[in-house]
Amino acid sequence: MRILGIETSCDETAIAIYDKQNGLLSNEIYSQAKLHSYYGGVVPELASRDHTCKIAPLILLSLKRANLYPNQINGIAYTAGPGLVGSLLVGVTVGRTLAFSWNIPAIPVNHMEGHIMSPMLESNSPKFPFLALLVSGGHTQLVIVNDVGSYKLLGESIDDSVGEAFDKTARLLGLNYPGGALLSQLAKKGKQKKFIFPRPMTGCDSLNFSFSGLKTFAANVIRNNYLDDQTRSDIARAFEDAVVDTLLIKCNHALDKTGFKRLVIAGGVSANYSLRNKMSIMIKKRKGEIFYSRPEFCTDNAAMIAYVGMLRIKSDISKELSIEVHPRWSLTELSSL
Repeated sequence: MRILGIETSCDETAIAIYDKQNGLLSNEIYSQAKLHSYYGGVVPELASRDHTCKIAPLILLSLKRANLYPNQINGIAYTAGPGLVGSLLVGVTVGRTLAFSWNIPAIPVNHMEGHIMSPMLESNSPKFPFLALLVSGGHTQLVIVNDVGSYKLLGESIDDSVGEAFDKTARLLGLNYPGGALLSQLAKKGKQKKFIFPRPMTGCDSLNFSFSGLKTFAANVIRNNYLDDQTRSDIARAFEDAVVDTLLIKCNHALDKTGFKRLVIAGGVSANYSLRNKMSIMIKKRKGEIFYSRPEFCTDNAAMIAYVGMLRIKSDISKELSIEVHPRWSLTELSSL
């Protein structure tokens, strides 16, 4: 059983092939970061047009590197949401078309479920149930994961996601898009506690997040200080420490409330070294377990989509020609296996 995965939810065009017996056979990703860096953020129309140009060559490349022919693929899994409408439509249209022409099932996959399941691609994978912290460019959520498709949302960002806050603050510091990783590199040179940033919404019982005010606080600090190289590094360090501490405090509260011993961190921001380090220390003190993916599976990729497609191929088989996308598709709307 082999599933070809398609991921086009935002600004990465990704294709992967997952084999039930042999695991991941190919994993191709084309990033549009350079295209959008000129504008300081993703331009939806440009993103969808670039997906249209890159998706077919990547499919051919993925098949070639896996040494497979189309008649050896048993299903197509594609990201149907959440994400940018135009970008999603490219992947869904191609996925449905290939499935029809190859006479195989098409499986719509929720992008966030893909992130949650991405640690399953590792040899050391979590067992159900567990608590998941989803931290990406568009989402910040705490989720109880009882099984595949069985999710309970505990808290989410009421404004900016963690990824958005990182990118926007990086831009204020004069860094290129996408700036989250660049900000983290800058923070390594910063002096701890040279600036003290707030830890938003950590003094209440709510498990929701808010990072818009933290970004505004950073903007005021940047405006009121002379920005030599060291000061920029100190501000980056203070911002990153505030974000990581906020996530740490919220996860601690969620683990206390649920009683879980297993924590999964997923999404692009889960690759952040400081976040991984502090979360690992926290979990060790609690005598629990922590799981996350290797960096290439943290950002948007088709390997996680193909894997979820493998899990769902029996329950979500569809040979219809309908083209449907779900830009705001919630995890809680998914069916359990």
